[in-house]
Formats: sequence, structure tokens, C-alpha cells
Amino acid sequence: MNIRSLITFIFTGIILLIVQVLFLKNLAVFGVAMGFLYLMFILDFSISVNRMNLLFVAFWVGLLIDIFYQTIGMHAASATLVAFIRPYWLKAISPTGGYDETSRPDLHEMGLSWYISYSFPLFFIYSFLFFSIDQWGTGGLLGVLNKSLFSTIFSMLLAILVQVLFFKRRRRI
Repeated sequence: MNIRSLITFIFTGIILLIVQVLFLKNLAVFGVAMGFLYLMFILDFSISVNRMNLLFVAFWVGLLIDIFYQTIGMHAASATLVAFIRPYWLKAISPTGGYDETSRPDLHEMGLSWYISYSFPLFFIYSFLFFSIDQWGTGGLLGVLNKSLFSTIFSMLLAILVQVLFFKRRRRI
């Protein structure tokens, strides 16, 4: 990753965090679905990124969101779990020839069907852990699954919409 793409990636992450904190914090669709757009920053890291670096970044990004949401580590725990599972999930859904080490798992690079099969389970795991911690002992499993499923769908729609509208398609040489 060259310096220009690194600066662009960091700037994109900062913008996603700002949008998450300023716009998506108080948005709950039908009182059920919450948008976790900042998770796109963690999911779009390069395929060849070091696991410890990914865990470190995911924890601190989640903790930063926790500070603004006042959720005492719920986002940090969920984001760290997704960062831990991500390399294993990438290996499980890898194509026959494997991945190009420099590629990023985003919509334009891999295609819509691959991106959905990659990110939907990770968004769901994030949402399930987040709402399980949130409703620990007070809500039933059905409420957690309901919020998790609809938050996953809403977050996926937001992630796809943002990538289609704001990210440029990279040209392959």
C-alpha cells in the first residue's frame, strides 16, 4: 500500500466515524435497525493486513465509538470480534486461485455477490454480539435476533450505497 492510498484510507475511516457519530447515532429505523457504517472501515482493510494490526485498529475504533455512544465497550468488543473472525472468514470464502495480496475486499474490487457473502455474516456477528451485550438478561433471544437481522440488513444497504455513490471504481492494469 503506497502512501497516497494509505492517506485516502485513513481519511475515509475518519469520514465514516464522523458520519457514524453525527448522523447514525440517533437513527433507529422503526425502533429496531441501527446502522453500523463505521464497521465498513474495518471490513475494507487490505486482505494481506497483519492480524494484530487489524485487531488493534478495530479495538481502538470501537472504543472511540463507545466514547461517543457511552456504551462502555460494547462497540469495542463487537468490532474486535469481527476483526478476529475476518481472516478466517476470508480464507473460508476464498476463490480457487486465492486472493491478490494487494486487493481490498470492497464492492468494486470483488463484485456485489461476493461482497454480500463476505460482509453480511460479519455484520451479523457484530450486531448479534452488540445486542446480546446490550440486552443482557433483560431481552429474549428473539429480540436480539430481530434487532441483529434488521440492523445487519440496514448496515449492508448503507455500506453498499456508500460504496456505489462515493467510492471510485479502480482501474485494473
